[in-house]
Parts: sequence; structure tokens; C-alpha cells
Amino acid sequence: MTCSEGFSIYWHTFTHTLHGMLEKPMWMMLLVSLCLMSTVYANRTVWDLPVAVIDQDHSSASRLLTRDLDATSKITTVAYDSIPAARRDLGERKLFAVVIMPIDLEKKILAGEDIVIPVYGDATNRLANGQIQQDVVAAYQSLLSQYNTQTLLASGFSTRQANVLLQPMVGQTLDLFNPGISFAAIIFPGLLVMLLQHSLLIASVRVNITMKSAPEGKPALPAFFGALSALVPIWLFLSIVLFVLWPWMLGYRQTASIPEIIALTFPFVLAVLGVGKFVTECLRSVEMIYLTLSFITMPVFYLSGTIWPLQAQPGWVRVVSSLLPSTWATKAIAGVNQMGLPFSEVGGDVIVLLVLCIGYTLAGIGLGILRDSGKLHSLLHRKKPLKND
Repeated sequence: MTCSEGFSIYWHTFTHTLHGMLEKPMWMMLLVSLCLMSTVYANRTVWDLPVAVIDQDHSSASRLLTRDLDATSKITTVAYDSIPAARRDLGERKLFAVVIMPIDLEKKILAGEDIVIPVYGDATNRLANGQIQQDVVAAYQSLLSQYNTQTLLASGFSTRQANVLLQPMVGQTLDLFNPGISFAAIIFPGLLVMLLQHSLLIASVRVNITMKSAPEGKPALPAFFGALSALVPIWLFLSIVLFVLWPWMLGYRQTASIPEIIALTFPFVLAVLGVGKFVTECLRSVEMIYLTLSFITMPVFYLSGTIWPLQAQPGWVRVVSSLLPSTWATKAIAGVNQMGLPFSEVGGDVIVLLVLCIGYTLAGIGLGILRDSGKLHSLLHRKKPLKND
């Protein structure tokens, strides 16, 4: 076969497969799944959680603290007269927490005595409970700051002196890339990577099986590459939707440009195509392949470092995780697009993805040659010679 004939076969298969994918865009189901999955992330965090406030002091301090709590974005205060009623509604999930303003709250603040503000929270909801705890502490600190400022001004201090005394250091937050456990908190980009990987695996396996079961017999190698190459532009388009358009619509922070996203997604797509080729040659049964992909989706999601940091995993688990394209894609895309990591810092991850692509593709081709020639079957079913008595 000459180069021109090979390219002609490649191009014909590429255009035919791409036309078929566009004519029946079942891959658009990925976007439907994305819309359904992302509804829980629409607010990015919890807002306006109903919290009961029982004011037993009825002082200026207790009312000021109640107003400060209600002014926060996470809490909406609800006045209650009795503790039993508030606890009952907390148990029935009508409330997320109960805050009690104790008796003599203002007197103790002015006297400089220790104060305990009882807060009962719903510990079954860790996210909401943590947000409420932060807002209660912030409101209490704001209350103390106001009273301390008034005390200092009444003692003859100037406003500047009071501010310096109460807040001698002014903190400033800066964006900082952290390659450690911070990746475990970036759930949304990890979910998008898993969606892209799983959908592409199914599509590539389907294309491989269709090509191998063609009526005219096993096609040439350029035809295989042409059919698989037709998936690349579609999934690059999906990557722009998943990693650029959809986070922008939800209001998530993004620092990568579209060319950078494509440059990171392209080797990831190639690596997943290589895995698809290898999985197809290992199983070669449509039912077994789909059952296997359904079974390994959740374990792969956990092993990728999205739910649990790679640094906290056992050594042998990290070896398995390093063989998955999603591990390196999550690390690179989340680092560049969400954490402000320079693109030059993820060059090693891109190289690993390309190595995985070459390794899985060659392993799949080699395994296919062995199975077609029957040598693999003879190796697996070789009988031991009988010994003569």
C-alpha cells in the first residue's frame, strides 16, 4: 500500500465516521447529563440557611449580633421564643442550626468576662454546618470589635490608635498554587474529566468493534486511525463546552484560555483513545466491554485524585492511578484552569498523557495481532507434557 492509498483510506474513513457522528449526535447526551449533574452546583455554595435565634438577653448586643448574623449571605435568622420548639424544628430539618443569646450577654461583654454562646447545628450536613459555624464566629468577632472600639474611644484613644490596637496586622490573600491535597477539593473539574473520559471510552470502543465486525473483513490500519480520528474534533468541542462554557455559566473561577484548554485536552483525548483500543482487544465482546466500563467508572473516579488526594493513597494504588489518563488530566486542567498554575508547569503531565497514548495503542495493536494469529490462545491453553512412568 502506497502513502497516497493509505491517506485516501484514512480520509475516507475519517469523513464517513465524522458524518455519521454528526448525523446521529448521540454524544450530545453528554451535555444533557452535564446539565442534570450541574444543577446541584448552580449556587456554588449554600445560601440563606434558616437558623433559629433565641434571644434571652434582649439587649443592644444581642440584637446587634442577630442583625449581623442575618446580614451574612449564608444565614437567614428566624426568631424563636422557646428552646424546645427550635430543637423540634431542627430535628425535623426545618432549621439548620439554633443560636441562643444567653442572659447578661451585654453585661459580660462590657465587663470583659468569658462568654459562651450555645449553637446547636445539624452535623449530618457538614457543608451547611461548616458555613454556619464560620458566619457565627465572624458575626461574634464583629460584635466584639465594635464594643472594643467604643470602649477605647471612650478612654481617650483616637480612631486610628483604636484600629491599630485591635487589628495590628492587616491580612491579604493571594492566589497560590498548591499541588497537594487541594485537588481533593476541586470536585467539579474532576467530574467533568470523568464525563469526558467515560463518554469517549464508550464511543471509541464502539468504533473499534464496528470496524472489526465490518462485512468486508478487517479493514486496514489507516481505516482504524481514520475512524478513531473522527472522534477527536467532536470531543475537543465537548471539552470547550465542559471546561470553558459551562463553568463560565455557573460562575466558576477560570484562568486558562481556550487554546490552553484545547492543548491540554488533545493529549488526554489521544490517551483515552489508546485505552479504548486496549480495552477492546482485551475483551472483544460488546456486552463484556460495556459491563466493564460501567463497573470501573466509580473506582477510576476515586483513584484519579479528585475525591481523595494522591499523596494520601498507598503506593501500589498510586501506581494504578498513574496509569489512568483522568489522573493526569484532572491534575493539569484543574491546575491551569482553576488554580492559576502556569501552562509551562504542566508539560510533564502532557508528556505522560502522550506516553500513555502510545503505550496503550501499541499494547492494543500487539494484543490484537496475537489474538488474530491464535498465538495468545495457544499460550494461555498450552498443555503440559505427560511424564512417562
